[in-house]
Amino acid sequence: MIVDQAIYSRGVRRSIEGDISDAFDAARERAAEENEKCFVWIGLHEPSAEEFRHVKEELGLHPLAAEDAVHAHQRPKLEHYGETLFVVVKTLAYQEATSDIEVGEIMLFLGPDFVVTVRHGAGNPLGSVRKRLEADPKMLDHGPAAVLYAVCDAVVDAYSDIVHEVERDIIELERAVFRPGSPDVIEDIYSLKREVLEFRTAQDPLIPVLQDITRGRVSACETVREYFRDVLDHLLRVDGQVDAHNELLNSVLTAHLALLGKQQNEDMRKISSWAAILAVPTMLAGFYGMNFDYMPELRWLYGYPLMLAVMVTVCVLVYLRLRKSGWL
Repeated sequence: MIVDQAIYSRGVRRSIEGDISDAFDAARERAAEENEKCFVWIGLHEPSAEEFRHVKEELGLHPLAAEDAVHAHQRPKLEHYGETLFVVVKTLAYQEATSDIEVGEIMLFLGPDFVVTVRHGAGNPLGSVRKRLEADPKMLDHGPAAVLYAVCDAVVDAYSDIVHEVERDIIELERAVFRPGSPDVIEDIYSLKREVLEFRTAQDPLIPVLQDITRGRVSACETVREYFRDVLDHLLRVDGQVDAHNELLNSVLTAHLALLGKQQNEDMRKISSWAAILAVPTMLAGFYGMNFDYMPELRWLYGYPLMLAVMVTVCVLVYLRLRKSGWL
């Protein structure tokens, strides 16, 4: 559905009524009457194929790009279709209750006099981006490229916030791993590694997209190249943090497995120690359970208490020896 639509001329918003065709007609009429550059910005959220068909026909969008905009599930990329620039960025939203990262998409079609943003998922709504640009007419006067910059800047800022949340989760996992008597957290570690992988899948492909823009390979963004350098710098910083978090999770997993192995070894040593202690009375009792007629002290009055005393004494001596060696 259409979330918002407006004409922007000299950095000033002019609201329009009607459908998409009316919006583009109004923009073209204003451009012709006032002899000035203006563009239309139409924002859509998860449009159906029928809803987007009007946009495709009005702007003459490439069928493949239009299909991507409807069905989503694309990797971050930048493609040229004639004078139209098609950009895909992945959005991320952190769910604090479950520590999950939800992935969405924003797709942008940029032409000389229009911008169409198509958002999929709940993350990174563009209302705040639009308000930020409308509060800065000088930036908005750069045209559709300013919208692309503002969207990328907002998405990367969200990455920066989420990477700190992930770092906090890793710190909590570390504390749980080294806490005495802590439960097995292998499932939590792998769950967080999966979230970090989703993070990397979203932000890694965006790096070459921004590099193409900052190196002057996208003529439509030439007037805002210096702004994209700042976004790229932030993204590279996030990329380094994500790599560090992945390595840290590997270290946490290794430490956890080592501690589990140590605990299992200690348990086995304790079990073996008690088995050795119990082997002494078992052996002695086994001898005297053979029902032979002639055995040492078999018919002596104090034979039974003596044998019990020997069992207890030997067991205590074995226990003390094992305790001193650290097995118990």
